[in-house]
Order: sequence, then structure tokens, then C-alpha cells
Amino acid sequence: MWAMFVKEFRQLRRDRRTMAMMIVMPVLLLVVLGYAASFDVSSVPVAAAGPRAAAVAGLLPRPFDVVSTDAAAGQGWARDQLRDGHAAVAVVTGGSRLRVLIDGTQLFTARTAVTALARLRGEGAALAGAAGGSAPAGAGAGSAAGPEVTILYNPHLTTSYIMIPGLAGVVLVFIGTIITSLGVVRERESGTLEQLAVMPLRPRDVFLGKLAPYFAVAAVDLAIVLAVGIAIFGVPFRGSPAVFALGALLFLFVTLGLGVLISSVSQNQGQAIQLAVMVMLPQVLLSGLIFPLGSIAAGVRWLSYLLPLTYFNEISRGVMLRAEPIGSLWQPLAYLAILGSVVVTAATLRFRAYLAPAPERTARPRAGASMAGQVS
Repeated sequence: MWAMFVKEFRQLRRDRRTMAMMIVMPVLLLVVLGYAASFDVSSVPVAAAGPRAAAVAGLLPRPFDVVSTDAAAGQGWARDQLRDGHAAVAVVTGGSRLRVLIDGTQLFTARTAVTALARLRGEGAALAGAAGGSAPAGAGAGSAAGPEVTILYNPHLTTSYIMIPGLAGVVLVFIGTIITSLGVVRERESGTLEQLAVMPLRPRDVFLGKLAPYFAVAAVDLAIVLAVGIAIFGVPFRGSPAVFALGALLFLFVTLGLGVLISSVSQNQGQAIQLAVMVMLPQVLLSGLIFPLGSIAAGVRWLSYLLPLTYFNEISRGVMLRAEPIGSLWQPLAYLAILGSVVVTAATLRFRAYLAPAPERTARPRAGASMAGQVS
């Protein structure tokens, strides 16, 4: 038994990657969750419209943070600010009552805004006066004079409306990163990748040929997830399917490239799973799928903007729930295109470097070489 203990410990010590995973992963998860695991929203971005927008903006306390005002705009401009993701709350002044529009797709921010507005009902008369209206005669200070609140896109603040579009991205990450990396490593372990190297195929052809089946399966899985979410959970799909398909296409290229890149640096399926989990966990925790980006500490939040799932969440929720046009989503689409170009290029070069030495090992002997030299 002691001999087995010593042998196993020595074997584990030689496997530096596994040792690093066992030591670094718990510390990494603790730090990430310690900074990211928070549902508290400290700032609610507000857009104010109407002739008294500046006056109302000055009366809004924390956590409301006015990011834009337009005295000549009306409710249409306010709705556009919410639809395009520029603000989570829009205030419209100029009528008999102050109107407040809230983006229901930002679930925790919306709940924070609703709670804060409930605390402001005692100041309804002051807000109504600043908005250009007045409290009705005989009404209490906090009753009819309170703001008229409307929650858009997710009126009942249903959690499934927010989770289903994000879970569609998680499915693509799982297939693109874990399943793809295992498929390529399996070829290496069985020796069939060596056979592909000596065939008249360019590394690019092998690379794209390996990705095509996983791309097709991921597209089918995405359609199934969306169909189930819409049919069973009642999640709406208000936007353009073409815009959603473009975002999913770019996102798939990134995740599939990550899978091939992981497989090219892994010697076996165990290592591939370890690396794939290390890539997948931060995307689930830091992409805004579970915890709002605004509640993540700035020291960790910058990692969120390096993760492709962050941008796919923005695209899927924007298209499905807010019907955002492609013009409003050009930034996440551009970031996914840049990430895809970098990851796929790195994966292709790495894959080519692995396949290149194989023909050299099976090259024919030089002409004129002696039989003894060939045998030696």
C-alpha cells in the first residue's frame, strides 16, 4: 500500500498540468466567485427626455445615474434608448404625470429600479412638479402624484425570458469547446490523425472538415433549444431571425476554434476536458448570464469583455426580447468577428504545425542511398 502511495504521488507530481489544475483552479474559482457572485446593482443608467429632463435628472438619487438627456425628445426616443441598450431606465417628462420606462430584459437592474422607485413615492409631488405636472387636488403626496411605471419587453420580470437566450449560448459553448476538442484528441490517440497527415489533404481542408459536422450539430441543437424555450417557457422572439443567425454563426466560429485550439495542445482526452472546463467556467460566470456585469468588480470585469459568450448574450437577448436591429448590435457582432478571426487563425496555425511533421517522418529515402544506410 505504501509503495502504491509513493508511486501514485510521483506520477501525479510528474503531471504538472494536473497539479496546476488541482492547485490553481480552486483559487481561481474562489477569486472569481468572490468578486463576481453578486446580484446587487449599484448603478442604474437613466435616460431623461422632455422639456424638464434636466430638472428631473437632478432629483433622482442613487442608484439612478443619468447618462443622457434630450429636452426635445419624447417617448419614442426614450424607448429607443432602452431598446438599443444605452440605458436601463427612461424618464419622460412634460405630461400630467412623470412616466418611467424600465427595460425588463436587465432583470436585476429592473428589480433594483422598481424597488428604488417605490421608495421615491413619498417624493412624488416634487417629481411631478419637476416633470411639469402637478398632484391632483386632494391627493396624497405619494399616491396619484407618483410616477407612472411601465416595464418593457419583460413586463412580469420572468426569469426564463432572460435565461433561455443565454442558455442557448451555453449549449453552443459546450458543443464547440468540449465536444470538438474531444473529437480531435480522440483522432490523435487512435492514430487516425497521422493517417490524415499523409493523405493529399491540406491542413486547412482537414481543419474545416473536422469543424463542419460539429457546426451542423450545434446549429440543430440551437434550433431545438430555441424551439423548446419558445413553446414551453413562452419566451418571445421579437427580432429578426437573420440577425440572430449571423450572431450565432460568428459565435460558433469562435467556440469551434477554441475547441480545436484546446485539442492541439492536449495529449489525451483528460487534458482536453480539463482545459475545456477552464475555458467554459469563466464564460458561464462572467458573461452576464447569471450575475449582472454591473455588479462584477472592475478588477475582474475586464475579463468579461474577452469572452465571446458576453457578446452572444447581448445579441440573443437584444434580438429575441427587444427586437434590436443589426445597426444597434454592430459592436457585439464586430467583437465576435474579431475574436473569431484571432482564434480560428491561431487554431489553424497550431493544427498545421501538428500535421506538418508527419509527411517528413514517412518521406521516401534519398535516391542513391545504400540499403544498409536505409536499414540503419
